[in-house]
Amino acid sequence: MRLRRTQLVVATAAMGFLAVACGGNGSSRAVEATPGTGAVAATTPVTAPATTSSPTPSGSATPTGTASAGPGEGALRVLAISGYVEWGGTDPSVNWVAPFEAKTGCKVSLSFYDPGLEAKPDGASLGAFDVVSATPEIAGRLIAEGKVAPLNTALVKDYAKIPAHLRELPAYAKDDQVYGVPYLWGVDEVLYDTTKTRPKDAGALFTDKGPVLLRDDPMTIAAAALALKRRGVKDPFDLTPSQLDAAVALLTSNKSGDRTFWRDPIDVVEGFASGSARLAQGTPYHLDVLKSGHKPVKALDRRPLTGWSDSWMVAAAAPHPSCAYQWLAWTASAQAQGPAAAWTGLAPANPAACTGDAKRVCTDYHVGEPAAFKGVYFAVRPDDYAQWAERWSQIAHG
Repeated sequence: MRLRRTQLVVATAAMGFLAVACGGNGSSRAVEATPGTGAVAATTPVTAPATTSSPTPSGSATPTGTASAGPGEGALRVLAISGYVEWGGTDPSVNWVAPFEAKTGCKVSLSFYDPGLEAKPDGASLGAFDVVSATPEIAGRLIAEGKVAPLNTALVKDYAKIPAHLRELPAYAKDDQVYGVPYLWGVDEVLYDTTKTRPKDAGALFTDKGPVLLRDDPMTIAAAALALKRRGVKDPFDLTPSQLDAAVALLTSNKSGDRTFWRDPIDVVEGFASGSARLAQGTPYHLDVLKSGHKPVKALDRRPLTGWSDSWMVAAAAPHPSCAYQWLAWTASAQAQGPAAAWTGLAPANPAACTGDAKRVCTDYHVGEPAAFKGVYFAVRPDDYAQWAERWSQIAHG
């Protein structure tokens, strides 16, 4: 559910398409990097987790935690979503690790994973790390298994600058305790080619004639469920068995077979740029890039929408807890979130980051505006996620 490894730019317009320059790591394997050297070595893939229930919290966004920050231990092991932490190895000019190391004295060791593939962090693999950037699906498992620690958010300097709507998302809380510091967020929009028939509503993604591009992720079921909202769906991430059946039926109702399931955001850009896509599940930044390339693409200006927020979490047995809290403070700051937003095309959780290259992304997502979160259902791991994953596998890969 995210723009992994992307920094999208317009190029080669004379050839009739958009070229996409990738930032971040595109491997389906976990990789380890030594900041400052640019060296990246492949490691064993991170083990895929089993499914589990997601938390349903009612908690405060400012709990009293037991952890405390002290002098840094001089080292930090970071497990990050590909593209979420840049150290200068992908592009020498893109580095928000070196300033952290210089400021704190905590030397960072990086490993990456791609949440859209099978290699995802579980409790066993997390044991060697201090902090992890987690999607809502992965966070639900780590919290339920006690593999991440509740946070003392008072130790995170810029935490209060993050909107309460993001701080209080149930994906990262349980039993009145908070487990994640919001980092980047996004929303799913219905994009369409204006030279073709305009879709009536979001349900067109699943019923209209294609070519259609859908995100290859079990959470796409929630987007289908949202199109069934008039049938009693109150929360697209909390479906009854019959509502799940109805959403799957909608996803499988189009028998034309003229649809593609994408994992790489490049596919969406290239689909519209080449004229081979009519409809797609995409993001505001996809739309911005296509408009910059003078492509006839718009988004349905209607809500509700599905969305997500990814956060930083601290391992329950973090070997370097003080450096871990200094990392939370750094990644909540505008100095880190600004470059991350500009690099990934996702919105920063901290509105103060909306300067420089990140300003364009913030405009795309209306960051800091009262309506930014209006009508957006942010993802939380469903209680029956195993069912979602199984049903999605049948839809997209069966």
